[in-house]
Amino acid sequence: MNKKLILDSVFGTLAFFALVFTPAWTFNYWQGWAYLATSIGASLLYTIYLIIYDPALLARRRQVGPSHESEPAQKIIVLFIIVAFVALVVLPPLDWRYAWSPVPWYVSIIGDALVAFSYYVFYLVSRVNSYAAANVRVEEGQKVVDTGVYAWVRHPMYFGTLFLIIGTPLALGSWYTLALTPVLLIVLYFRIKSEEKVLVRDLVGYIEYQNKVKYRLIPFVW
Repeated sequence: MNKKLILDSVFGTLAFFALVFTPAWTFNYWQGWAYLATSIGASLLYTIYLIIYDPALLARRRQVGPSHESEPAQKIIVLFIIVAFVALVVLPPLDWRYAWSPVPWYVSIIGDALVAFSYYVFYLVSRVNSYAAANVRVEEGQKVVDTGVYAWVRHPMYFGTLFLIIGTPLALGSWYTLALTPVLLIVLYFRIKSEEKVLVRDLVGYIEYQNKVKYRLIPFVW
């Protein structure tokens, strides 16, 4: 396994722990442990799948962040997404600590299930699209994919992200943090609109795909 991948994974895991438990200011926070076990476990399984079956896609998925975007608008959008996702993880432990909006235990379990399901959607995407990069670009040899989950929505990776956005606050025990959901939906809207301009311009057959699959993010909605 790539040494950099291991180091990045260790650092990312430690940072994830810090984001969850520092605001809670205690390790006696079962929702935090359950969420981390679900997220890290699902992410590990997904990464192992890519290592075995599609290391090229793993490399593409690791090229994430504003510096990896070529479009100026996408650099700004990705920065907003990163800040919003950090808030999505940090605010619920604060909410739990001060009991602003307590969540029943079974709702937290449902939240963990939504987080796990998001990674299942990522897996379904990866099975049919080896070019599902974390940044917006069209590579040489890339073709339009219209099978599997792509037969339902044009951006299934973002569809899976919706479950992560909704599941995270619930899993960590916060109703109030769900207020970030509309904010992230707006950011995703602009991300998709900007991304589709690039795909129409650079990916042969994408206009025909738009005509075939009408929904961008949510089946039968948009």
